[in-house]
Amino acid sequence: MTPLPQPSGPPPAAGAETTMAAGTTVDHLTETYRAHYRSLLGLAALLLDDTASCEDVVQEAFIRVHSARNRVRDPEKTLAYLRQTVVNLSRSALRRRILGLKLLSKPMPDMASAEEGAYEQLERDQLIKAMRGLQRRQREVLVLRYFADMTEAQVAEVLGLSIGSVKAYGSRGIAALRVAMEAPA
Repeated sequence: MTPLPQPSGPPPAAGAETTMAAGTTVDHLTETYRAHYRSLLGLAALLLDDTASCEDVVQEAFIRVHSARNRVRDPEKTLAYLRQTVVNLSRSALRRRILGLKLLSKPMPDMASAEEGAYEQLERDQLIKAMRGLQRRQREVLVLRYFADMTEAQVAEVLGLSIGSVKAYGSRGIAALRVAMEAPA
């Protein structure tokens, strides 16, 4: 059996903590909590608008730092780590609020009666059928001009036509649609 390798350097004194582990102790975090809780609460209050959210954010920051305390190697950086965590959690809280407001602020649309919905569907079906009956260029011009909301110049560029041709195809297409939509089904 081979002997286990011995650590190099002098052995640590009994009961002494290394400086690397000092920032990771629960005692240090408890001290930091007692000394800086109010200042962190003030920081959160500058970012958020209600006391309950501020307290939640600061408490969550301490919980997160406690769970990641082995990554905070320098005790002097514990407070900075806590401050940054409070700022990040405050931002997240504000993001959630904004998203909630966006989702809640949309008013319910006025619902049409079933009868109105049926008429709209019939008109839409009739329009689609009439559009299919147009010449290809007329249909392309009308779709780009009125459904894609392009200007005549943009339609001309997309289709490789002159602006005069776009106007002519559009005018003839609308006239053909008018006739097709007025014809009895």
